[in-house]
Order: sequence, then C-alpha cells, then structure tokens
Amino acid sequence: MLHPMTNNTSTNYANEIIALIQCDDTVKEFFSSINFNQRQIVSFNNGLEIANRWQKEKLNIVAIFSQSEILSVAGISLLETFQKKKFPNVPFFLIIPPRHINDNNKNLALRAGIAEVFILPLNKENVEIRANFLMAHWKEISEKNSHKRFTRYKTPLIKRVFDVFFAGLALLMLSPIFLLIYILIRLESKGPVFYYSLRVGTGYRVFKFFKFRSMYVDADKRLKDLKHLNQYNNATKAVGESAATNTDEDIYLCETCRTSGTSCQFPIYADKNQWCEKAYMDVKKTKSGSAFFKIKDDPRITKIGKFIRNTSIDELPQLWNVVIGDMSIVGNRPLPLYEAEKLTTDKYSLRFLAPAGITGLWQVEKRGGKGEMSEEERLMLDNVYAQNHSFINDIKLILKTIPALFQKENV
Repeated sequence: MLHPMTNNTSTNYANEIIALIQCDDTVKEFFSSINFNQRQIVSFNNGLEIANRWQKEKLNIVAIFSQSEILSVAGISLLETFQKKKFPNVPFFLIIPPRHINDNNKNLALRAGIAEVFILPLNKENVEIRANFLMAHWKEISEKNSHKRFTRYKTPLIKRVFDVFFAGLALLMLSPIFLLIYILIRLESKGPVFYYSLRVGTGYRVFKFFKFRSMYVDADKRLKDLKHLNQYNNATKAVGESAATNTDEDIYLCETCRTSGTSCQFPIYADKNQWCEKAYMDVKKTKSGSAFFKIKDDPRITKIGKFIRNTSIDELPQLWNVVIGDMSIVGNRPLPLYEAEKLTTDKYSLRFLAPAGITGLWQVEKRGGKGEMSEEERLMLDNVYAQNHSFINDIKLILKTIPALFQKENV
C-alpha cells in the first residue's frame, strides 16, 4: 500500500521508497504524517516479502524501518541477510518498545550496522530530522563507521576442513539412523519430523538451527504448569497464558507476540506449523530471571523423543549446520534469541566472539545434562573457551569426551 508524501521542496524524490517492515497500524499512521520529501512509503509484512520484491521489481528503496526485536528475524538478522546478498546499502532503522531496549543491546545494534534505534512511542520531530539526515548522508556515514562494527570471526582453514570432513562423513554413516528415527517419530505422534528455530551464534549472527522433533506439537501449551520445575531458576515466575489454537496450521504465540500487532518475534518452524519459542521459556518477563530453562523428566517429550534426547540423536541434524558453515563441531553453544538478548553486557558478550559449535568446554567439564552447573559457571566457561580456543584445543576437547559430542538440552 502506497502513501505518497507531500512537500514544498523543489527536489523530486517521488521515485524513492521508504520501506516499513511488520509495522502495526499505529506506526503506519505515524509515518504517513512524516515529511519525507515526497518519497513513497511502502509496507511489507516481513523480511522475505521485501527481499523478493526488492530483487524482482527493482524497487528504489532508500531507507528501511522495521518494528522488531534487535535479535529477531526482522532485526540484525535481516540486515545481515541484505548485506550478504549484496542489496543496496541503505539506512536500516529499528522501532522497539521501551521494555525491549537497554544501552547494551542498543550499542550492539549500532555496532552491527543499524542506522538508529527509535523507541516507542515515536517522536515526530526526532524521526523526521534524524531519518532525513541519515538518508542524505548515509554513504559517507556508513563508510566512516564501518571500522567500529563487529570483527567477524573467520573460521581457520584447517578447522573448516575438519568440520566439513567430520560432519559429512558422520552424515553418510548415520543415514540409516536418520531414516529409522524419521519413521519412529512419524508413527508415534502427528507433526513434522524436523524443525528449526533461530539461534544466535558467532558475532550475534542469527541462523536456522535444525533438530529432530522430540516434543508433542502442543508442547508450549503445557509449559505454564511446568515453569516452577526450571532447574536453573526455580523462582522464575510462571509463564502467561498460551495462545489459542487454530486449525491444521496451528500458530502458537506468547502474549508479547500476540499483543504486539506484528508477526512473531521468536518463531520456530516445522513444515506448515509455526509457534513461538518464547512461549517455551518466557524468561524475559523478569529481568532477574534465569537465561536458561531445563526441566527434568519433561512430560512434554514423546517416548521416542525421550530416547533420542538421552542418546543425543535429536542433535544429529546439526551436522548439516556444520556442513553449511553455521556452526563448527567444537565451539560455544548457539543460544535462542531471548537468551542471547540478555547477554549483551561486556561480561558475557565475549562468548559470541568464539565459533558457535555442537559441543564445547562446558559440556566436557560438567556434561550439561546432569543439571549440576549453574548459569554463571556455564557462561564463564564459554568466555574461557572464547579466550583460549584453537584447533589443537578443539581436538583435545573431542578426545576427552566423545559421548559429550552432542549436548543434551531441553531447548
């Protein structure tokens, strides 16, 4: 839907587009009142839609405003996708509720290349002046500030060769197990065999994280009665009401996503099913809440799910993540969006400067499935690995504990 702007300026910007991504009606109405020098405002439902139309229709987009969490699919992750696919370099703005922002994650966004973070409710004069200035001078500003952005971790050649060889060989040898597990999951419960959620890895890069499904599809609806069993923090408040169920294409959303007026910020995808990962672990409702969630003997898990978790078979699809370069065999465990979002302080951000991996130092030290490790110990060991990782040390970690190669986790 196009909203032409009117202005008295003699310069013609009518062929230029300002894109709004998953913005609610209030924000859209706000932007219709902004003076953008006759530029058109076009609304897009999500990042995929704008990417497709940008390429196919050769849209002359000069700025993007996304109403999104910083680490969600329409935040830093979408900006990185545009950069990776060589889209034109235009200012990318985020629009965020005040409860979802602090100095640390705002600095994270700016260092990742976000032009500006605007806090709701929006101030007309602030947005108009700042956005117009950045659009006019974005090329020189972005080039000047490029050295301030994150230094991306680059996997050493020897480590990458090892990762591809090891993961590729493992996938080939384990293909009969993949087939057997596929059949067993299909026989026990309705729903997809594989699913993926979004994880934050090296340099806060977001990617698709694959696993075998080990829970019932309605697992999120059972969570509200189980929050008090959290091994990491039994004092965490109970989760809010789960979302209502639709037809065959059930969409489960946490209260935050349902009331935001935009699409889900923390989605998990499996075939035609989509639900909100935050509804599993609604830890963001308390600042002091644990960043991790684990339940012993979780009743949401299927019978075959319990077996593949105990044997870590549910983690096998992550070998594909290694092959395509999202992860390494050894590294710090990639975290869900809502966990990573709490770890942007100087004390914890060091862990994201190391490679993301299937197994790492803390799995070797404590074997995460025993529940004996505190959250603080886990995070500190992640930092220790980030400071001392090397290919030789990775080999030593693998040799120390082959059984711990795949972490057992209830995420």
